[in-house]
Amino acid sequence: MSDAAPIEHPAWLTDGDFTEVDEPLRLFTAWFADAKRSEPVNPDAMTLATIDADGMPNARMVLLKNVDQRGFVFYTNLGSVKGRELGNAPKAALTFYWRSLQRQVRVRGHVEPVSTQEADAYFASRSRMAQIGAWASKQSEALESRLAFEKAVARYTAKFNVGAVPRPPHWSGYRVQPQEIEFWQERPFRLHDRVAFRRASPTAPWTKTRLYP
Repeated sequence: MSDAAPIEHPAWLTDGDFTEVDEPLRLFTAWFADAKRSEPVNPDAMTLATIDADGMPNARMVLLKNVDQRGFVFYTNLGSVKGRELGNAPKAALTFYWRSLQRQVRVRGHVEPVSTQEADAYFASRSRMAQIGAWASKQSEALESRLAFEKAVARYTAKFNVGAVPRPPHWSGYRVQPQEIEFWQERPFRLHDRVAFRRASPTAPWTKTRLYP
């Protein structure tokens, strides 16, 4: 799914004071690993915020499917509301909240499409019914009835009865290239720890600022 090497992190990233860490993607990877062990349901769930043509924000939950030094990847129907909005305004914000760890991470940045190879590889890893669903769903469009959707699923199940299910041309992924990442750790009496990392572009160095809670 990714051409970039995995982000390695030493164990002390989450054992000591995270505010001393200077590289945010390594810290995120460490926190995400903690969340996978601790969070009972969907540790990869994140709020994705986009804006429409009038500047009105939209937010919904999606699943993080890959993260490396290039950014945070998710997949969707390109004709969905979020797909259309990202096509018009390729910027987004993400929020992760892991209640079991009392941690939050906020991300903002520009958005780029993933490569054809990345999209093909991830689509091939999905369950067959999820692949069929990607063909059958006109995501975000009006649906006359549940039966109409079930008929579409049955139609594509018959169409792709033999062999691999190809990736639909209207289904792919996006990568949020982070320019801001903020880490928040809950502390007693609302005396929380907050650290923000910012950079001018995806290739610029990070600067770190500790924030008041």
